[in-house]
Amino acid sequence: MEDILKETSFEVNNKGFYGHFGGAFIPEMLYPNVEELRENYLQIMNEPEFQAEFRALLADYVGRPTPLFLARRLSEQLNTTIYLKREDLCHTGAHKINNTIGQILVAKRLDKQRIVAETGAGQHGVATATVCALMGLECIVYMGQIDMERQKPNVDRMRMLGATVVPATSGSQTLKDATNEAMRHWINNPVDTHYIIGSVVGPHPYPDMVARFQSVISEEIKKQLTNKVGRPNPDYVVACVGGGSNAAGAFFHYLNEPSVKLVAVEAAGMGLTTGHSAATTALGKPGVLHGSRTILMQTEDGQVTEPYSISAGLDYPGIGPLHAHLFDSGRGDFRAITDEEAVQAAMELSRLEGIIPALESAHAIAVLPKLGLQPNDVVVVCLSGRGDKDLSTYTKYINA
Repeated sequence: MEDILKETSFEVNNKGFYGHFGGAFIPEMLYPNVEELRENYLQIMNEPEFQAEFRALLADYVGRPTPLFLARRLSEQLNTTIYLKREDLCHTGAHKINNTIGQILVAKRLDKQRIVAETGAGQHGVATATVCALMGLECIVYMGQIDMERQKPNVDRMRMLGATVVPATSGSQTLKDATNEAMRHWINNPVDTHYIIGSVVGPHPYPDMVARFQSVISEEIKKQLTNKVGRPNPDYVVACVGGGSNAAGAFFHYLNEPSVKLVAVEAAGMGLTTGHSAATTALGKPGVLHGSRTILMQTEDGQVTEPYSISAGLDYPGIGPLHAHLFDSGRGDFRAITDEEAVQAAMELSRLEGIIPALESAHAIAVLPKLGLQPNDVVVVCLSGRGDKDLSTYTKYINA
């Protein structure tokens, strides 16, 4: 298997594909927007002035580098070595701001005056509203009506930061529908608006651009792990996957290191066979979603299946094309964790380490006992966000 993986490319090609997945399947009205971005994003990102401004904001505003924390009590319980990459300690409480900082700097260089975004758990919406306030740009965030109700603290934060939060009331009223509405807004306002997509999804160049901005996560892991254990490569990197931006960032600098096992954890919801799940790789097949060819949950006639997860950020019927390629090639080990397992893992981490994780991250913690970890293994889990936003959900379990 390692020989096969060494011959497989995990970088996007010049047409925007990772293996069989990716591309830009978009309405003609969106073509100028996407093409403008495709023609300019790499040149802009590679400019020394851009990198200097981006890195300065990551350090002074976001609070990077985030710590790599040895979870001693969790490690003792599992008889292995577990490190937590503390993205929950970023400004705004999640990894999402790494990407919004980068994209708003790109948008300003493209002379855009308005920002539109979609959000599920609300963390991307908060991060977008935050950077728009920082840069003085108008911000419009689309969010599913159901997600607005279960993530109310984040809705309030977005509004306090000056964003207009627009409910998506169609379909399942969750992330997929918010994305649909945000794309419609962009189509209707093509000249002055930049769409900050929050994950490694959508038409090329978004999956590549977002992965590059989030790659600061694995860049830091390599340096921090070298200082802590004398080597840059762990045995496992574990991250939750909805669209997959925190996982793409945590995996990025290990994609071509076959000795590092990449574990992507999806939301099984109430169970894979219940009809209430968001485990894309277990239940999906290839198709086109939100502008790229990927793996998505769909009916026999190609209609998108409504996803379900207790976690708003994992409640998405597809995965980014990079992750589809990791699954298809065998480079990624994709697992599914139920609502119940995720909540129990969150309770356990809270009581063992004094860290309340986001429900999304709790899925990554929950998979650890299932991996057959050995005493000499070194495992890094991307703790993508903090659990403040999920306290109302956790409280129902605490008081049950």
